[in-house]
Formats: sequence, C-alpha cells, structure tokens
Amino acid sequence: MPIKPSIIACLLIFIVAPGIAYGIDTSVHGFLQGDYSLDTASRNPDGGNFKWAEERLQLKIDASQEPFHLMVKTDAFYKHIDSKGDLELREGYVDYTASTWDLRAGRQIITWGLGDLLFINDVFPKDYEAFFSGRPLEYLKKGVDGAKVGLYPGPVSLELVIIPFFEPNRFPDPKRFHLFDPMPGVTDRNKVKPATSLENTEVAVRAYRDVAGFDASFYFYRGFFRQPSQFPDSLTAPTRITLSYPELNVYGASLQGRALDGVLSLEGGYYDSRQDRKGIDPLIPNSQTRFLIGYQRQLWEDFTVGLQYYGEYMNNYLSYEKNLPAGFPKEKRLHQLTSVRLTQFLMNQTLRLSFFAFFGPSDRDYLLNPEVKYNFTDSIWSALGANVFGGGKPWTQFGQLSKDDNVYLQVRYEF
Repeated sequence: MPIKPSIIACLLIFIVAPGIAYGIDTSVHGFLQGDYSLDTASRNPDGGNFKWAEERLQLKIDASQEPFHLMVKTDAFYKHIDSKGDLELREGYVDYTASTWDLRAGRQIITWGLGDLLFINDVFPKDYEAFFSGRPLEYLKKGVDGAKVGLYPGPVSLELVIIPFFEPNRFPDPKRFHLFDPMPGVTDRNKVKPATSLENTEVAVRAYRDVAGFDASFYFYRGFFRQPSQFPDSLTAPTRITLSYPELNVYGASLQGRALDGVLSLEGGYYDSRQDRKGIDPLIPNSQTRFLIGYQRQLWEDFTVGLQYYGEYMNNYLSYEKNLPAGFPKEKRLHQLTSVRLTQFLMNQTLRLSFFAFFGPSDRDYLLNPEVKYNFTDSIWSALGANVFGGGKPWTQFGQLSKDDNVYLQVRYEF
C-alpha cells in the first residue's frame, strides 16, 4: 500500500529524534536494489518485453526501550514499466513485551505453517506477481494492518491475530502475464472487498507446543478467501462481472521434527466455504481438505534436498459437477502438486546454486526455477535466475503461463 512522503518523514523524525534526545537504542539499516525480469518466450499482452524493471531503496529503522520496540521498514522505488516512482510501507509496528504475554500492533508480515511456497494454514496475503516476476523471495509476503497477541501461560503457547482491514492476494497483472479468462469478452468488471466492520474482522489463532521432540501446532482462521471469485450478471450472456471474496473458515494442524535422518513436516487444513457449504453455487469455491507432506535432508556438506507432496480434495464434488456452467473448465476432485528444492553452497558459502520445481501430477503442468546467487562482499550480492512455465491445459495453474517464461537479475547493496 503506497503512502505519502510526508508520512515517512514524520515517522523518521518520530523515531530518530527521541532516540537522540533520550538515549533510546536506535539503528538504521537498509539496501539499494535493482530488479529486472526479461521475457524469453514471447512479448507481454501489452506488447512490452519486461515483467519487472525497477530500482528500490529500503530503510529499516529499529528503536527500543524496554518494554517497547518500534520498527519501520519502508521502500522508495521507481518502476520503469510504468515510468513512475512511489513509496510503500512494508512494515511498521510497535511491540510491547511482558513476562507472560506480548503485543504487536501495526503493519506486520505474519508467517504460519510449514510449506515451502505451499500454504495451508498460512492464510495471510501473498504477492504472486512478485514471485512469478523473479523478485527476491521476501516480496512474496504482504503485510497486514492489525494486532498480534502472544500468550505464554504454561505448557501451551498461543498467538491471536486480529485484522480489521482485509488485504487480498496480489495476482499477476494481465497486462504483463498471459492469464486464462473464462469470460474474456466482458470488460466491465468491478472488484468489491469486504467492508471494514466488526463482523468482517479477520481472526486467526495458533496454539503450539513441543510434543516428544516435534513442534506441534493447531490453527483456526475466520475471514475470507484471498482470491476473488467471479460473479457475472448472467451465465449465458454476461455483460458485467463483480469480483468478490467469499467467506472462509480454516481449521488446521501441523507437526515438524527430526525423522529419517532429516526433517519431516506434516500439515493439514479443512477449508470451510461458509457461503456454500453444500457446494451448490458453482461460482463459490467448494469446501476442501488440504494436506502437505514435506521432507528435507542434507545429503553432503552444504547440499540439501527438500521434497513436498501437496493435495487439495474437493468436498461435495458431485454437486460441483452438476452445477458447473457449460464451457467452464472442470477441476479435478483431487488436485495434486509436488515440489523439489536442491541447494548447494560453494566457495566458503559465497556462491549458492539452487533449483526449485513444481510439478502437478493432476494437470501435468510445471514451474522450473534455477538460480545462481553470489556474494561479492558481506554487503553486495547478485542473483541470476529464470522462471520456466508449461504443460497442462491453457487454464491450469502453470500451463496458462507458458508464454511468460522470463530470466531475472537481482542486485543488492546492503548497509
């Protein structure tokens, strides 16, 4: 979410000036960064050749005086594709720490769950355009404006997250990515986010503890799907489409620990589609059971391999088939996805060779992501990589992006 320069200036003065005057422990860090992603398969739908091209300056300011801690992380950037610059508040929050509880209020990035680029109980917003464009992985996560309370009463620890302002996922821009659209002729589209109200406030809870050497967690979320559903004014001859976010509950659990000479991860979640629990409305996602099995192991010095198997099982599938409009692609009852991550460090860990791949056994589509990263010094590094999409039908997750292959370059100076 962009913010005005005056707000940034006020925040800097608010943090730094008291620190100088009253001896508050204050630090300033950041980086200068260039991100460039060039098409290799075809031009973008708008005729351009770049998925991403920008320079960015980030400042991170920490100020602490017990029991308070304040952190502001903001980016100033210039995007060559749009020929404009802007400011973005990545995070900005205040922490309060007591003996058996703590509080974080403000814009913050929250990460739950165990998946590597696969999310079940991590129900917080993502930026998939950043991921598919080859930006640094940290930009996959988006911040939320809310409060997180940690409670530590004894054998079980709790986290409570309250989010009054809904933040959707960000998906690739159709001007730069070739995306499947079941109703391409309808240009009159209106996106409606859940209104800010007490009833629409998102609530998430995580309870966790150690169980026989394994980290065990239980999760609950009450809010909305972060991917919008399309609601045309007519299924036979649509002229207008409203995009909105159906109501959702998630109940989940995860378990992670040492096993089989590596690290074993198990995660599951039930996605309760509150607006259509019987699966009658074809425009609202059916309830699903999602599960993940992951395994990571170091095979030799500085080389690790990570494997994942992920599934989404659709409930009330017969109702879904019966009510699916003519001409719409049909999803499978069980959608499967596998992944592999290979990582090798060389030259005293200054050179990293990595390869990540998704393959969908259900749709036979794939994403390949090789990358080479080199640290020239402790403060300067660069990464060169590629995103290769393909397989499956034109409407599948990665098959629709088969014309969007790209190579990317990241360069960063940290201070």
